[in-house]
Parts: sequence; C-alpha cells; structure tokens
Amino acid sequence: MSTYVYGITGRSHAALPEGMTGVGEPARPVRVLISGELAAVVSDAPEGLRAKRRDLLAHQNVLAETGAGGCVLPMRFGNVAPDDDTVVQVLDERAEHYLERLKALDGRVEYNVKASHVEDAVLHRVMAEHAEIRSLAEANRRAGGGGYDDKLRLGEMVAAAVKAKEAEDAAEVQAELEPAAAAVSAGPQSTGWLLNVSFLVARDAAEEFLAAVERVRAARPHLELRVNGPLPPYSFVEPGPAQPAAGAAGADQDTGA
Repeated sequence: MSTYVYGITGRSHAALPEGMTGVGEPARPVRVLISGELAAVVSDAPEGLRAKRRDLLAHQNVLAETGAGGCVLPMRFGNVAPDDDTVVQVLDERAEHYLERLKALDGRVEYNVKASHVEDAVLHRVMAEHAEIRSLAEANRRAGGGGYDDKLRLGEMVAAAVKAKEAEDAAEVQAELEPAAAAVSAGPQSTGWLLNVSFLVARDAAEEFLAAVERVRAARPHLELRVNGPLPPYSFVEPGPAQPAAGAAGADQDTGA
C-alpha cells in the first residue's frame, strides 16, 4: 500500500486528534511515522487521487491540526511514497536538513501574492508615459483610424510598452514587499499574472506585511493584487520523501475556503 505524506514535524509535536482522517473516499485514517527526532504525518494513499476540493480541504485540515502543536513542514497535495519504510528511510537520511527547516520556519507562514494589470488602466498609463505612442495614436485618429501599417505599428508599440510595464511593475512590487518578509520564493509563471511570488512572514509581522500590500494597491491602481494566506510555508520546503501522484502534481493549495 502506497503512503500519502501530509507533512513532517518534530517528534514531540506529532500528537493528532483521535480518529482524525485525511484524503480519500472513504477518508483514510491519519497516522504518524517516527524516525529519531522527526515524525511524518501520513495515511494510506487512495488509488486514482485527484485534486478534488474535498481532498484539498482534508489535506489542509491535517496540516492545520498538526501545526497547532508546533512547526510542520507541509508537503504539497498529492505527495505519495511507495510505502511507510521509504518515508522513514528518507526522514533518517535527511534528518539534519529537516530539523534545520523546522527551526527556520517555526512561527512563520506563507503569503502568496499574484499581480495582473487592469487592462484599461494600464493602457491609459502607457499612453501617458510614452509621447511617441500618443502621437501615433492621435495621427491615426485624425486619419480616420489610419492605414493597416500604421495600425499594426501602433499595436506593436503598445504591446511592447505593456510588456515592459509588466516587468517593471513585477520588480517594483516584489521590492516593496520584500522588507516585510523573511524570505521570498518565486512561483511558476502562469498565464494572466505578471507576478507570482510567495513571501515567508513571521506570524507576528503579518499585519505589517498586509499593510505593505495595501500601500502597493493604493500606489498602483492599474494593478490587481491577489493575496492568499496565511498558508503553511509550502514554497520554503524542499521536496519531501514522496513524489506528486499522477494528476495531482500541479494542484493549487488555494481551495477558495
């Protein structure tokens, strides 16, 4: 039977509520595997696991219950090891690394920030900042829209300016939020977002970080910011003793709950 891994914690923090269950239908009982000073919170892995809302929430609930007793290194949804022995072996082999990570992440949470442009607002800003684009747009307007080549040139100029603005805004937003965070981890690029970055923030500094986000919003009305958190620090833990199950590797930890 394959083993589903939720997270890694210290042996002294591994107590779980009696009868706790995790992913699967029916939900699999959650148990703890011990290796030295470490513990892995696991269950049997259901066959054909997919990133359904019920299982995403179950995964997060197990991490929340485990984290109530102390720091937990969260595994992303869908991490499955061949068996319990494999999990224990990896805990033993990487004990020094996991203990260091537990110490470094204790009392800290993750906030993921994504940013995108508000289309009309960024076009107005691009026009305001580029005299050449304004002049060509005005010339086309006076010419009843302009010829094909003029329209094409204007479109290319606007697209290039918006692309440059994306890179500029992404760098500036990250730079303004970094001082309120202990660490930063860039997420994968995805369509529709000019920025996808996770910030490691001390729990007692969360208000300061969120205030910095609001300052960015106020200063850049042409941006839409989406903040997800506080989350377990997924982006600041190296892969654990498991691999993502087929179909679950890219599961988004944001369930919308």
